[in-house]
Amino acid sequence: MDTLIQVLVNGLGKGAVFALLAVGFVIIYKATETVNFAHGSIAIFAGYIAYLVKDASGSWLLGAVAAVVAGAALALFIERVLLANARNAHSDSLAILTIGVDIFVFTEIVRRIGTQSPPFLGDPYDAKPVSLFGVSVARTFLVALAVAIVLLAIFFLAFRYTTWGLAMRAQSENREASALMGIRSWRVTASAWLVGGALAGIAVLFLATTDIGGGTGLLASHTIAFAAFPAAIIGGLTSPGGAVVGGLIVGLTDALAAQYVNLDFAKVAVYLVMLAVLVARPSGLFGKVEQLRV
Repeated sequence: MDTLIQVLVNGLGKGAVFALLAVGFVIIYKATETVNFAHGSIAIFAGYIAYLVKDASGSWLLGAVAAVVAGAALALFIERVLLANARNAHSDSLAILTIGVDIFVFTEIVRRIGTQSPPFLGDPYDAKPVSLFGVSVARTFLVALAVAIVLLAIFFLAFRYTTWGLAMRAQSENREASALMGIRSWRVTASAWLVGGALAGIAVLFLATTDIGGGTGLLASHTIAFAAFPAAIIGGLTSPGGAVVGGLIVGLTDALAAQYVNLDFAKVAVYLVMLAVLVARPSGLFGKVEQLRV
């Protein structure tokens, strides 16, 4: 029972990080109908900037702030400079463009930091156990879960009750009609990428730790961030709430499979769950099927 509690806490903590990434993934898709395959590179870029700032200043807090700003800035750059100048391109072409961005950013950062001594970021909480219900669990997972709950609550309140959220929901329903109502599409799109990049910058502060990232530190954050893709698919690409559920499912699946089967199967189990969900519900657990009247 103690082991099960430990695994569940770890799974929920890791799932919370996946949820942050998946929500950013989904809101970008809702605003642009483009799958952002550069999400992993946004995360690792934010982590790299955090590492540089932390190393130069000696302050983890400054590094954390730099990560959020860097993630948001890179995401905004991708949208404003690259995607916005390809207005007539199909969404599939824009998705391929983000793949190119991902390859370029990741390769350049690997070239800069190397693979021999990968950096970590989690000084305040990394590898520091805490007792919970008589069970020793890694503090990283508890902090990640608490931070994700607060941030996601703020996001959903803003999404539901602010004019930004109203504009986002209106554009995702009907871009042409929302434009006729005076909603500026470019502002909605840019803000969606900005928020998505900021969430990736927050998530990497947990991904580039010993507890979650394992032995490869910052480099692992790029690979782990791609677990946000099956999380978003499981929840439904059109549902931010579904992204949260999908992230928790992915985190728990990964933790349970790693504990009770092995680490190699844990990497596959997440995608097996995604395939099972897609067979049963092609639009995801909470996704909406678009119906067109001919």
